[in-house]
Amino acid sequence: MNNPLLEQHSLPPFHSIKVDHIKPAVQIRIDHVWSVLRQQLELIEQGETPSWSNLIAPFEEVSDLLNQTWSPVSHLNGVQNSDDLRDIYAECVQLLTEFGTAIDQYEPLYKAYKTLAASEGFSALTQTQKKVIQDALRDFTLSGIALPKEQKQRYGEIKQRLSTLSTEFSNNVLDSTQAWYKQFDKVEALAGLPESALAGAKQMAEQKNKSGYLITLDAPSYMAVVTYTDDRQLRKIIYTAYATRATQSSNENRDWDNSSLIDETLALRHELALLLGFKNYAELSLATKMAESPQQVIDFLHELAQKSLPMAKQDLTTLQDFAKKEHNIEIVEAWDVAYYSEKLRQRDYAIAQETLRPYFPAEKVMSGMFTVVNKLFNIEIEPVSDIELYHNDVQFFSIRKEKKIIAYFYFDIYAREKKRGGAWMADCRTRRVSNGELQLPVAFLTCNFTPPVGDTPSLLTHQDVTTLFHEFGHGLHHMLTQMTEAAISGISGVAWDAVELPSQFLENWCWEKEVIPMISGHYESGEALPDDLLEKMLAAKNFQSGMQMLRQIEFSLFDIVLHADYNADAPVPVQAVLDNIRDQVSIMRPPSFNKFQNSFSHIFAGGYAAGYYSYKWAEVLSADAFSLFEEKGIFDKKTGEAFLNTVLANGGSQEPMELFKAFRGREPNIKALLRHGGLL
Repeated sequence: MNNPLLEQHSLPPFHSIKVDHIKPAVQIRIDHVWSVLRQQLELIEQGETPSWSNLIAPFEEVSDLLNQTWSPVSHLNGVQNSDDLRDIYAECVQLLTEFGTAIDQYEPLYKAYKTLAASEGFSALTQTQKKVIQDALRDFTLSGIALPKEQKQRYGEIKQRLSTLSTEFSNNVLDSTQAWYKQFDKVEALAGLPESALAGAKQMAEQKNKSGYLITLDAPSYMAVVTYTDDRQLRKIIYTAYATRATQSSNENRDWDNSSLIDETLALRHELALLLGFKNYAELSLATKMAESPQQVIDFLHELAQKSLPMAKQDLTTLQDFAKKEHNIEIVEAWDVAYYSEKLRQRDYAIAQETLRPYFPAEKVMSGMFTVVNKLFNIEIEPVSDIELYHNDVQFFSIRKEKKIIAYFYFDIYAREKKRGGAWMADCRTRRVSNGELQLPVAFLTCNFTPPVGDTPSLLTHQDVTTLFHEFGHGLHHMLTQMTEAAISGISGVAWDAVELPSQFLENWCWEKEVIPMISGHYESGEALPDDLLEKMLAAKNFQSGMQMLRQIEFSLFDIVLHADYNADAPVPVQAVLDNIRDQVSIMRPPSFNKFQNSFSHIFAGGYAAGYYSYKWAEVLSADAFSLFEEKGIFDKKTGEAFLNTVLANGGSQEPMELFKAFRGREPNIKALLRHGGLL
């Protein structure tokens, strides 16, 4: 059959892709990789000396074709999920996992890489090519290439099962999130909810053919309810539903309970680590990261906790006193925190997130963000029309440098049904040389902001604005790379605890007085954010920063300790591990029914297992990197060019510490992070 996923396209032909195309295309691409690989290895066995041109380049070429087939499918599964697509996606993930394991354990390929690395020709390769080969040899080892046959088989079985568990975990979170909603006929029941949230609730009811108003567990709706709704019982109801997603409580039939999946995942990860000669999965995870050991990570997090704890306790005491004295609340419960925090923010800083929202229409923020990166990196971003898109919400842009197009990206920023929550960047095309021609990088950038309602455009909170900048920072890392080898191009090959550096780095500009007028403009009048609101917003920047810091440290410690201290003979219940971490660093315990771990997709369905600490680790790097702009000027062209040419351009071609030192002139210092958070 004619299969668009097997045709050569510069961009995915979304309108032509059918579910029936997917599995045959993936299998054909996998078979093609094997065919080319075996053909090249046969030539090498017949006497050809392994080289970049007869081993690495052909392998990269066919691997990229496989990625071009799979990338749009994987993206659609996240942004336009359906039962048919989900089933085929799960089957293909199994195929790809089996294929990846077989490649990683294919001894003829490993021997050819080793021969090339030991050959005279290796010294003639570029530094980036050498890095690709060295990383590959490391990854062969971490994939069990040296294991006996029986253990290799077990390794493959574990990888397959972990892949299935990850997909099931993600599906359970999505299903339990989207299955819950609550309908109201009268607006009085939602007293306190801002007009923008009420309009969204009304639109949601209309989309589901319901009357009145509908609240859901999607982020824009959930956050609005727990932050603004005056009805304390309603806040408790929605908090409870959110905190019990993917648990036994979320469904009477228990179809979505992730508890057993978590237990099995941890056991299999530990077994995998032992097979490869590590003491635990945390050690295996860190083998490709900047951090040198689990204990170093734990010590780092405890140091941050120690410096944050005094302010966090002060934050909580202030909140509790405020709730008691001004609202007669004796005990601040978990479902009260966001509500009274917002009221406290309004009292102390005379500013509310909803007051800011009209000044941050999404289109204005995006346009201003493009201006910021133009000033920083001398790039021009322009919309592109007549491109095949997968949804009406999606926009498509080009990036030019010196009048030449160097990258493209899709922007999909609004929440909707059948779309996974959160925000992320994924690669659509990787920058590399193919048949003598440069393939430009293309990124998928995804968020879940409140969509336009009627004639009112999408209006963002300032927190949404920082999220947008964050994801665009990831996108720039992918799109502004100058590497042409796929394995180290963009974010590929970058240590996981450094991959958040560009994203968190770009967030800093959201708080600069010089930048706010660029990214703000009242959606009706076009007026920039008034000076008095700007001053109040900046004054409130570190509102409850101690509490926020401890919350992220709690998640990070839970993740690293869960994997570092796992005992296969007597596994400690996951809840007990979390409770112990909370004993050390939490200042306010959530209720016992809260099972946040059951929806902690970062570590059970994403790439952050024993690596969630990366956010804080990279935040040290990003704060210190930005401090150079604070010294030189936030739009200093020389400093911007230096960041572009070191961190962004080099991808995974060098170790992150070396790139950071090349930019900053020294190793990172924690002081900038503490200063930015008001914790010094």
